[in-house]
Amino acid sequence: MAKDGKQNCYEGNILQNYQVYLEQSGLHKGIIQGVHNVLLGEFQRIGAGKSSLDVLGVGSGGGEMDTHMLTLLQSTFPAVHITADIVEGSQKLTDNFKALVANLHKTSFAWHLMNSEDYERRVKAKGDMKTFHFIHMIQMIYYVDDMADTIKFYHSLLKNNGRLMIIVAATNCGSDTLWKAYKKELWVDSITDWRSSEEVISCLKNLGLKYEEHAIPNTFDISECFNPNSQIGERLLNFITAQDHFYQSFTPEIRAGMLDALRNKCSTEKKGGVFYNINLSCIFVDA
Repeated sequence: MAKDGKQNCYEGNILQNYQVYLEQSGLHKGIIQGVHNVLLGEFQRIGAGKSSLDVLGVGSGGGEMDTHMLTLLQSTFPAVHITADIVEGSQKLTDNFKALVANLHKTSFAWHLMNSEDYERRVKAKGDMKTFHFIHMIQMIYYVDDMADTIKFYHSLLKNNGRLMIIVAATNCGSDTLWKAYKKELWVDSITDWRSSEEVISCLKNLGLKYEEHAIPNTFDISECFNPNSQIGERLLNFITAQDHFYQSFTPEIRAGMLDALRNKCSTEKKGGVFYNINLSCIFVDA
């Protein structure tokens, strides 16, 4: 999520690339499996003795992860009312989210159709500093202009004993390897400063914030990426490189280098497929 002149939400072709990536990678299922037990323990601790719980989702996309977390929170504290503020810049994804949570009757939603930095500016301008027991930022820290300022702002919205959860690409995963190898070509437009768990943790340390980290290992088959006639493969390449059109965006030499890196440095070959490393890191930051 970014300022004027940069893509700050998933719309149009980018949204289609994202949806194909989700379908092929099973990313949300992997995240849910990786953090479910940790989240349950966190929710039990955060919600103990509370008469209501306030949650903020930042860059929540289509709401698949939020719906799982809110359902888990609701089942953990069935008598407690939950408020969920959702910050998301895509109208299409917000509509998808609303359809998913239509039956969560014990949760009240406030929808903020804007990017993270616009939300921050609005809150500061109004002085309306609603605070939250749980704030999550899943796969969105790449898109903000100033990571330290963003983390400081959302951390300031935590209630006592609350937690900020950041999920980000793990250091040395496939995306981290590719994006650091091709800074000149990739660090433009929507993402101008790539961040993995290493950069996030360094930022947290500089801010003097306490945190704990949990690994979310995951891979998926990207063999289609090496078939130039595959529409799915091109959609995957578009999303992995944050481009509208992978084959038109780079020179033949750069394309060949990226494809070689994807196969030989970012993935492992097994069972007749090329399995891309999409390991993530789940970082819980104390209030």
